[in-house]
Amino acid sequence: MADPELELVARRVRAFPDFPVPGVLFRDISPLLKDPDSFRASIRLLARHLKETHGGGIDYIAGLDSRGFLFGPSLAQELGLGFVLIRKRGKLPGPTLSASYALEYGEAELEIQKDALEPGQKVVIVDDLLATGGTMRAACELLGQLQAEVLECVSLVELTTLRGRDKLQPVRVFSLLQYD
Repeated sequence: MADPELELVARRVRAFPDFPVPGVLFRDISPLLKDPDSFRASIRLLARHLKETHGGGIDYIAGLDSRGFLFGPSLAQELGLGFVLIRKRGKLPGPTLSASYALEYGEAELEIQKDALEPGQKVVIVDDLLATGGTMRAACELLGQLQAEVLECVSLVELTTLRGRDKLQPVRVFSLLQYD
């Protein structure tokens, strides 16, 4: 890791073994959120990647409930873009569209307001973590229902052994930090 900003971000992600259940190594971003320099660095790094990859071709950043809301608005502001909410079922007013996704024990639903985007608008989805890919896949489906174009899914942390990026094909995937 040669980039000092990336090293700063990586130092602020800590590991908790056997949380929330035995055998799971939890990646905690709380120290990063507490440290303004690390948080700003994470936003700058994500913004730099998106500028280099898409130039000015992004219309909106969409954030996933709830930790995508921590990074999405700041990333949107850094890029001079608007931010769109993708929430858990029952949290948005007005007419919505929904998509289901699998959880460890059951299913959940994400929703977006029907008027959140216009057909053809280009969107990047952001969340704190990419694990199995189910939540981001559902977000891609929601945006597809609105006929928006998902350019990329970005996250702060990716758990590579869970192969979440495979569920997102052919959408481009980027993460700042990758862990097994």
